[in-house]
Amino acid sequence: MMTYLEFEKPVAALQDQIDDLRKAADDQNLDVDAEIERLEAKAAAQLRDLYAKLTPWQKTAVARHPDRPHFNQLVAGLFDDFLPLAGDRAFGDDQAILGGLATLGSRRVVVIGHEKGHDTATRLKHNFGMGKPEGYRKAIRLMQLADRFGLPVVTLVDTSGAFPGIEAEERGQAEAIARSTEQCLALGVPIVAAVVGEGGSGGAIALAAANHVLMYEHAVYAVISPEGCASILWRTSDKAADAAAAMRVTAQDLKALGVIDEIVPEPVGGAHRDTVAAIATLRRSIESALKQWEGRQADAIRQAREEKFLAMGRL
Repeated sequence: MMTYLEFEKPVAALQDQIDDLRKAADDQNLDVDAEIERLEAKAAAQLRDLYAKLTPWQKTAVARHPDRPHFNQLVAGLFDDFLPLAGDRAFGDDQAILGGLATLGSRRVVVIGHEKGHDTATRLKHNFGMGKPEGYRKAIRLMQLADRFGLPVVTLVDTSGAFPGIEAEERGQAEAIARSTEQCLALGVPIVAAVVGEGGSGGAIALAAANHVLMYEHAVYAVISPEGCASILWRTSDKAADAAAAMRVTAQDLKALGVIDEIVPEPVGGAHRDTVAAIATLRRSIESALKQWEGRQADAIRQAREEKFLAMGRL
């Protein structure tokens, strides 16, 4: 069953009519094909119109859609021969941040990313994609492995933010995020980051300080969630829509600001409506981005990455 967002209710109403007509046709042997075809065309046009003018807050809802493809599904579609590698060699294995070795076309790569889960059990298992210190230390270990063997790094960013619990703070959450960001910047191999859903705060940038940053068309990327921003500025999360607009969280805004490098188109209605097509488009963008860095020396790769981030905010 398709999960419809609040602003998609007109489309949901049309789909209910279509479903009722199909049921009536089956029960009473009626010929309603023409009417169904008309309603389907109307629903498709409404969906197209809605997604052509989404507000930042609506895009945030799309980025959080429960059916949106997450790490495991993306990896299965993007890469071959994925070999997961676990643990930070210090405390444990964080299931919110996954990674390992994989093949992308003819390239061997290291892939790392956030996994949110797709139902109650897996969301709890993966802590809703909110990484703990051991997750970021695992990411550091995998990036160092990639550097040692000259393998490009691909990261898939999808988190509302790093886990804010007491135990994470006790184990050095801020330090782990800072070290992971530092390791991204220190890599002598190319790193390509794709913001595929939410890019939230330090939990996102710890895997996204990359040579080339891609972002799905309806993903969002910000220093804090709109609700968190609204709670700080207006003392109420009811102003989240206003905060989302002011923060410029959308791919289109961030491309204009130079924070990201490329917007990856999504199927009409979001990546969750046609996951196969969405993944195929993302794969082409990742392959193209990696190709740009082929043959470059480690120092040149580091310098380009450093200049890219130093240029942000420079007047």
